[in-house]
Amino acid sequence: MKSETGAYLCLTDLLDQDLSAYEYFQTLPPEVQSRLRRSDGNVTSFQELQAQAAALRAMPTPEP
Repeated sequence: MKSETGAYLCLTDLLDQDLSAYEYFQTLPPEVQSRLRRSDGNVTSFQELQAQAAALRAMPTPEP
């Protein structure tokens, strides 16, 4: 559900309500998706989703 400021409550809400955000999220690598889901409450807009995804993609992947 969108708040009065135009932001969603969390990533899950954003993906449920915004088709563009959902489609974008599905194009991301599984590791980036997983890391974004762990910070669910920090992503409340499509712009934040894009910014955080770009930042995560720029970071090196941790070794197992």
